[in-house]
Amino acid sequence: MTEKIEDPAGDIAWMRRVAEEGRQGPMQGASILFGAGVIYGLASLGHWAVATGVAEFGMETVNVIWLGATALFFLLLIATLTRLKRNRGVVTSANLASGTAWASVGWGIFALAASMAVLSWRLGGEAAMVVLALMPSMIMVFYGSGWAVTAAMQRSKPLWILAIASFAAAPLLALLVGQAEQYLAYAAALFLLMGLPGFLLMRAARG
Repeated sequence: MTEKIEDPAGDIAWMRRVAEEGRQGPMQGASILFGAGVIYGLASLGHWAVATGVAEFGMETVNVIWLGATALFFLLLIATLTRLKRNRGVVTSANLASGTAWASVGWGIFALAASMAVLSWRLGGEAAMVVLALMPSMIMVFYGSGWAVTAAMQRSKPLWILAIASFAAAPLLALLVGQAEQYLAYAAALFLLMGLPGFLLMRAARG
């Protein structure tokens, strides 16, 4: 009969090593951030092109662009979540917290859009347009919150820079309200603060 020898010091060292490896592990689901940045960045470019007359379509086309982008993003989201569930490995606390934070960001943006639809119905389109003009700024605040939680859990200074830059982008975009250039700047913010970081985090996870 084999006697079990306990080694509390060894167990503590092992748990500490596992925790450290988990903390430094690659972020999961970065492809969702990459997809959101690229899809909505392109939609914002489309909005700018229609508003400036670069694309010769009526302004009603803008609604089609954003609805199409949202449908495409949800297809990407479903496919990515299905793949992650199928290939699910060890889930670290950092990845769990980051995933929850970004899921909350997504649901928060959805709730915001739904609230604007209700506002438009209750007060008319003119009142809703004022709030809609601030949508890019409010979304950047949501993104800043997502990056802040991820940065704290990953203990990453570069991710903190993304969080601060996202928060800073919000009032800068508000300065452009009423101008077509707002959506050009919004596209740049989405590409640089969501698309590019998501792509780099994808590469890190595969490396």
